[in-house]
Amino acid sequence: MSPLRRRASGPVRVVTDSTASFPDAPDPLRDLVEVVPLTVVVDGVAAREGEDITPDEIAGALGSGARVTTSQPSRAAFEAAYERAADDGASGVVSVHLSGELSGTVHQAAAAAATARLPVRVVDSRSAAMALGFAAREAARAARDGAPGHAVARRAMQVATSGRAVFLVDSLDHLRRGGRLSAPAAALGTVFGVRPLLTLRDGRIELVERIRTRRAAIERMLEVAVASVERRTDPALAVHYVGVHEPAFELARELEERAGHAVLVSPVSAVLGAHTGPGTLAVVVTDLAETSARAARDKR
Repeated sequence: MSPLRRRASGPVRVVTDSTASFPDAPDPLRDLVEVVPLTVVVDGVAAREGEDITPDEIAGALGSGARVTTSQPSRAAFEAAYERAADDGASGVVSVHLSGELSGTVHQAAAAAATARLPVRVVDSRSAAMALGFAAREAARAARDGAPGHAVARRAMQVATSGRAVFLVDSLDHLRRGGRLSAPAAALGTVFGVRPLLTLRDGRIELVERIRTRRAAIERMLEVAVASVERRTDPALAVHYVGVHEPAFELARELEERAGHAVLVSPVSAVLGAHTGPGTLAVVVTDLAETSARAARDKR
């Protein structure tokens, strides 16, 4: 039986998970989001990403041949987050998470929501990295501005579904071992000399195309990203990497020149990096546009 849910007048609290891959730079909106960490296990030793282990340390462990696995947060971790929101007087929680096709994280959040003592709306973003991060930030903006829970959840999903993420990996081995590849992408295997360009489509990792060289693959990523920017009204862009960061900053500079918009750069979360492997580069393009009519309606 669910506990009696208390009435409170405070703003809605936004919760997400550590795969959102937020940059370290100061961000007032990011400070309004509570992040529940996933776990990385390196040679049998468990660590919470973002707290006990960094993306760079994961890249080093993978490069040295360590056995790396990951696990979702426990139901108790989400129960504690929702309890803190209730104690702080929040009127509700919007909990927005990594695609349920890639992790059971969102299902643990939903299980905890069922017994929370305040209303909790759980959103499967069908995305990852800053496609998720941008959705959580915009949800936090809506909550800060006084939007009710249903509007905050809708805003999170609107931003998440507007996103396009393309990424390049040096090897499909990590994704294949983790069972995160679609059948067509897995069938590519380790064809000699082929660089697979991948994307998230409806929450699943799909193959975009096969490209012969890394340089050509990066150029194709830029073309896809610029085309995505041109189709969006208020684009937000991010570049992610695993391991060496110089190529990511070079990619970001080129993207800024071609697209005419600022680009956030951050390492992909340790958990995501464990599944994509060292050398990963990713570009995320999201649309932050929201019509004034919809914004006004949601606040009523």
